[in-house]
Amino acid sequence: MNTKKKLPNKQFRKLIEFINLSKEDKSKKIYVDKEPREIDWIAYNLSQINDSKETLMFIKNAVDKCINPPNKVGKPLTNPKSLAKAILICELFGLVERKAQGFLELFGRIVGITEKLDDRTIGEAYQKKEVAFILRQVFEMTKYSDGILCGDGTGLETSRKQNYGINRSSTKEFLTSIVDSREIIQAFDFSGKDECKAMHSLIKEVNGKSLRLDAGFNDRELVRKIVEQGMLPYVYPKKNNILNGSDAWKEMYFEFMIDVIEWLSEYYQRVHCESFHSSFKRVFGIIRKVRGHSKFIQVMARIILHNRARLSYFKKIKG
Repeated sequence: MNTKKKLPNKQFRKLIEFINLSKEDKSKKIYVDKEPREIDWIAYNLSQINDSKETLMFIKNAVDKCINPPNKVGKPLTNPKSLAKAILICELFGLVERKAQGFLELFGRIVGITEKLDDRTIGEAYQKKEVAFILRQVFEMTKYSDGILCGDGTGLETSRKQNYGINRSSTKEFLTSIVDSREIIQAFDFSGKDECKAMHSLIKEVNGKSLRLDAGFNDRELVRKIVEQGMLPYVYPKKNNILNGSDAWKEMYFEFMIDVIEWLSEYYQRVHCESFHSSFKRVFGIIRKVRGHSKFIQVMARIILHNRARLSYFKKIKG
């Protein structure tokens, strides 16, 4: 029996074509834009004023709570917690290693760094797996989620001359991430994998109610896995899609056909992921490190600092 005849694939494709046309021509838009989230300026100002003080206290307390990595036989390593604190301070204030050495001599004790760390030691800390072990624990402390998730990938510039938006071949550093509606990062991949392949792994690291992805993640197997993780998928369809597939695939796009306005209202919350990527690049600037593991450590440290700032802001709103 030919099941394709039973499914309204022609109508489905026409609807996608119509929606895509409305994206190009705003006069034909079929939905009303949601009002942007109102900024609580009092909470925002307090968050900015107290940012450095709060972040330094966070660095001290969060890193001190971490479990130290297993000891290695041989030459003793400088306390990995001190190295992790030094890296977080470097990324917080945008310090290169030489300036960081002098800064830590004056202010290191505030975060519990008692050793004297020279610029070479700080630079080499970005290569230490023990430091990554500590930072990963800190990241897990800063990823409380509201369950409304969205994902995307973006290129990270390693030079002022690069612009990923203009010349997509100008950078090879690619970040794929899942964030919630408060733009708090729940999982990320910086391995260089294709964004869709990376997403297959990232969805196993998150807990959420729903997940929004653009057409670059239009993959039947990925949709099935999202549902198996207990999340509702909102993956934007391609114009050549058909409804045939797993129950998860069919149900997602039948919902799209039944109430396209409601479906798009949910899907377009994906803007929070794009907003995060824009803010992340603007606040922290280019990736300065050269070696692969150092770049990963730098990105993870920046993500930790971003999450802390967002959590602080929303805590002040509730307060």
